[in-house]
Amino acid sequence: MRKHLIFYSALLLSMALAGCRGGSERADESAQVDSFYKSAYSNELSTPQPRDEGKHYQSTGDASLLDVRLPERLDNQTVRYKSIVVYFNKYYRVPNCVAYELTNTMTSMADSRDAENRANYKFERDHDVKGCPDWWEYKESGYTRGHMAPAMDMRWDKTAMRQCFLMTNICPQLDEMNDGEWRHVEEAVHKWSRTAKRLVVFTGPILTNNMKRIGKHQDIAVPERFFKVIYSPEQNRAIAFVMENKKMPNSWTNYATTIDKVEALTGYDFLALLEDKVENVIESKQNIKDWPSYYPRR
Repeated sequence: MRKHLIFYSALLLSMALAGCRGGSERADESAQVDSFYKSAYSNELSTPQPRDEGKHYQSTGDASLLDVRLPERLDNQTVRYKSIVVYFNKYYRVPNCVAYELTNTMTSMADSRDAENRANYKFERDHDVKGCPDWWEYKESGYTRGHMAPAMDMRWDKTAMRQCFLMTNICPQLDEMNDGEWRHVEEAVHKWSRTAKRLVVFTGPILTNNMKRIGKHQDIAVPERFFKVIYSPEQNRAIAFVMENKKMPNSWTNYATTIDKVEALTGYDFLALLEDKVENVIESKQNIKDWPSYYPRR
């Protein structure tokens, strides 16, 4: 009996200590968010809400390649639309990352005469996603509504086009960046997809402490840098880009880097389901010469 009492006493003590450690971890987790965000969203549920049929992602390949492993302490709601997967952060009110695939068939349809016209689409709020801003909250902020999954890649389908204009796919970008070398990277990816059977693309902001805020309540984070990761499963090669949220002085090719670099800056894990040997080789290379040449109009 005495042995049993000693055992249960030790068990209760260990449970109490575990509870203390858990409380400490939760405190550390909330430390990424300043007091305004904690008070604004502390009572909101982070569980994803049921999506309508138009928000079901249907991959033409291995959809698991679009999975991104985020740091456990980073707030996230994963939203699977028809053609893009958004990892949304309700505290910063911008996506952590947006992932999508782009096949040569999609690109051919997007470049055809019958493709969707972006002038027919407007920015809209996704009311099912906690923290998603309204389109007008960017007005007079000095920043454009920058698509993470660009509209040029979604013109092949009405639903894909409409959903890429949802504000869950948007980040504040200076026009000099959005319509400058960043656009040239987007155009290069679009061209590369014509010769590649399929590309997997990840785009998003590099989130940091003390970011500038815009919006009616000054609660939409303005990232200082953005990343784009491109992987070609058929050619088994990848490349990444990192650009500052400003007018970039050099050609877009100068900002090529490795996936390893982007992972170090973000804490994200891309292409985690590939074999480790393959993943390690792919993510350590950045040779822009491995990709078809592209010369944008200036």
